[in-house]
Amino acid sequence: MADLLQYKCPNCGGSIEWDASVQKMKCPYCDTEFELETLRQLDEELGSEKPEEMDWGSKPDSEWDDSETEGMNVYVCQSCGGEVIGDETLAATTCPYCSNPVVMKGKFSGGLRPDIVIPFSKTKEDAKAAYLKHLEGKPLLPKVFKDQNHIDEIKGMYVPVWLFNADLDADMNFNATKTRHWEDANFRYTETSHFKVIRSGNMSFGDIPVDGSKKMPDELMESIEPFDASKAQPFQTSFLSGYLADRYDEDASARETRANERIKRSAETAFARTVTGYNSVQLAGESIRLFNNSYKYALYPAWILSTHWNDQNFTFIMNGQTGKMAGDLPMDKGKFGIYFAISFVIGFVIALLIMMLMK
Repeated sequence: MADLLQYKCPNCGGSIEWDASVQKMKCPYCDTEFELETLRQLDEELGSEKPEEMDWGSKPDSEWDDSETEGMNVYVCQSCGGEVIGDETLAATTCPYCSNPVVMKGKFSGGLRPDIVIPFSKTKEDAKAAYLKHLEGKPLLPKVFKDQNHIDEIKGMYVPVWLFNADLDADMNFNATKTRHWEDANFRYTETSHFKVIRSGNMSFGDIPVDGSKKMPDELMESIEPFDASKAQPFQTSFLSGYLADRYDEDASARETRANERIKRSAETAFARTVTGYNSVQLAGESIRLFNNSYKYALYPAWILSTHWNDQNFTFIMNGQTGKMAGDLPMDKGKFGIYFAISFVIGFVIALLIMMLMK
């Protein structure tokens, strides 16, 4: 029976042993019992999973034409070192990421040409209104921050984005439980049953966006999604007129990990939704294989405001297509203390009244 000791408990991971008294496999750590044939089938199912494969390969690069870059300049931030592209009308401006001055570095040339662009649908006036609305209803916001005028510093910029497309096959297994309770005259009982749930299937992902700028926090850019990529247009430099365009400093291969993370999270959520009828469900293992995978380079529109307050940098961003606004706000510590004290007193009074009513 030496081979029986190779099985691991699907519930706790401990080594399972044969229990002659019950004629079943039994875990000495959690006392869960298993039919031998069930363990063999589970072992065969998990052993048949294919290894994970999430490589993206490469695609031909599209270069800029000299006629397209005529009149386009590169501007560099003297503080954060960021580079943005703009036409000749933007000879004097500030960095959209840190608000420090930028200076013209020279004529733009070289680099990867975008495949598509989503044009701006929202104006600067829309962005100003959205920013002011974002400040409303924030009782802990410092008054001096709210009163300061930042709205003229809002800048329209195209953010470099890599769009990943792929189909996938996936095998996932979940640990699930069902719990029931009952009682008699003397005791209350709880019974927890453990299950191993296996799912296999395929999905398709189209235009998963991952920004290509180190200066743009992933969470901030993702917070203003979704963008409607079906409204994208083949790239033309005319779309850049009057706006800045960030130069990507992370190519597609450097952003594959983030793309894989986003695809994995979406696939895990979709597969987990098929595991129903249990009290708890937890992912235990997975194997994902990508195929028909490709990527393209896009420019997405965003209105950006970066401002300093109390030695901290605060960045606000609005989706230039839909108007969705996001950004962290500072907190007045004095107001927070007052609100906390008031909440504590109210909670204490309510608890006291409940105790008095229960007597």
